[in-house]
Parts: sequence; C-alpha cells; structure tokens
Amino acid sequence: MNELSTPETDPTHSWLVRLWRAFIHGREVNGPDRIFRIVTAVFAATAIVTLGAMAWIMFKESIPAMKQFGWRFISGVDWDPVQDSFGALPYIFGTVVSSLLALVLAVPVALGIAIYLAELAPTWLRRPLGFLVELLAAIPSVIYGLWGVFVLSPWLRDSIQPFFAKAFGWTPFFEGTPRGFGMMAGVLILAIMILPTIASVSRDVLEAVPNSIREGALALGTTRWEMVRKAVLPCAKSGVVGAVILGLGRALGETMAVTMVIGNRADISFSLFSPSHTLASVLANEYAEASGDIYHASLMEIA
Repeated sequence: MNELSTPETDPTHSWLVRLWRAFIHGREVNGPDRIFRIVTAVFAATAIVTLGAMAWIMFKESIPAMKQFGWRFISGVDWDPVQDSFGALPYIFGTVVSSLLALVLAVPVALGIAIYLAELAPTWLRRPLGFLVELLAAIPSVIYGLWGVFVLSPWLRDSIQPFFAKAFGWTPFFEGTPRGFGMMAGVLILAIMILPTIASVSRDVLEAVPNSIREGALALGTTRWEMVRKAVLPCAKSGVVGAVILGLGRALGETMAVTMVIGNRADISFSLFSPSHTLASVLANEYAEASGDIYHASLMEIA
C-alpha cells in the first residue's frame, strides 16, 4: 500500500475516525457515562438516518420521471397527467416567489417585535406578549387557510386589490382582475405564518447577548436605538439569519393554507392578482389521483 492510501493519510479514514469519536468514543471513563453517550448518539444519528432514508426513497421513486424528462422537468411548463407530460417550472416559480415575498413582508415586522420584546417592552408586558406571539406559531395551518378563504381573500378583492389596480395597474405586478385568491393572498398568509417563528427565535437570540455589551454602548453615549443597531444586532446577526432561514423553510414547505388561497393554477405570471401554484400545494392536490407510474414518479421528483 502506497503512502497516499494509508489510514494515517487517507482523508476518508480520518473523517470516519473523527465521526466515530464524536458519536461513540468520547472521553468518558466510567460505564454509565459511556452508555449515556452511546444512547444519545444513537438518537442523534436517527435523525440523520431518517432524513437520508426519506431522500433515498424519493430519489428512487422519481427515477422513471428523471429518465423520461431529464432537465426538461425543471424547465417545462406543461403539466398534463392525461398525456403524461410533466413540467415543474410553474410550481418552482410559485414556491420561490411566494416565499421570498413573504420574507420581505415578515422579516422587518418580526425583527421589530423581537427588538421590542427583548429591549424596550416593560417587564410585566414581555411574558404575555411573547406568549401571544408564540401562540400564533401553534395555530394549525388549515385554520389560517380557512381564515384566508372567508376573511382575507374577500377583503383583498373588495378593498386592497382595487386600490392597487387603480394606482399601479400600469405595472405588470398589479394588472388583471382582482379576484382575492391568488399570489397576493398566498404571500400574506405565508408572511403571517412565518412571522411568529422569526420573531420568537430572534427575541431569544437578542436576549442571549450579554448585558455588558449594552451597558458599554450606553456608557459611550449612544441612544437606545444606536445601542440596538450598532451593538446588539451585530452580535446577534448569525442567530437572526438562522431565524430568517428557519422562517424561509416554513414558507417553502407550507401546504394547506397556501393551497386554500393561492388559486392553484399552474401559470407563470408576474401579477400578484393572478392565481399560482406551489410545489407543496400540487402534492396536496394531486397525490391521491396519481394513477400512472410516470405521474407518481413526477410527484416524487417534485417532493
């Protein structure tokens, strides 16, 4: 065996050894501590194995669609189960646009809530207000969808969308007939749903910043806002970014609420009034009727 393939110099071997030591070996010298490490390591590995198994099953089930359509599946716009013609671009477009626009709306409000709860709110108000914000995250998505169908969409159709159509109808973003249902309703529902997640995590991150940083900034003569902007937020930047990414994951994977208000039409349109579709909503709408092998494989590839 040459020098490049020896266990001491093989990067694969080194990586496996480090992984083994991190999960199992440890530095414990007594039996109970080592058993405790092994048990908890198995629990941690279970999450990784479960994720890998799900990804493998979906990949294996989607192979027929990959072979038949190739990259055309991602760039195609035709979704016709009768003709076994499937293209996922409208669903990708709807998912990305609705999620990003929801972040644009939710992140400033969520950060404002987090800053108020962590830095400005009186002590007697922090706990009940924080509880109410977290309670929003516990509401089932179908309840948001029901509220969107009977309250949000009619309000948009009768009040908000006619105003935008009159003021900005000359732009491609607000052209068309106000229907209530469509991309705008889906974006607002997503923004409301991801707001408590981003706000709660950001508040915890801000509260974890040491008080010495706040006191030092105030001692230098900064105002309350300057202290938050120049001292607290830079220290909590990585945690806030993590909260935003967590909210983005919630927006990308949200199904029922978006399905109930977005209109469910596989179309690529820049108008917020137009119905759209998402990857999660097409799975919810069509998984029960996927009869053919290619149809089933196409839905698995979307998943």
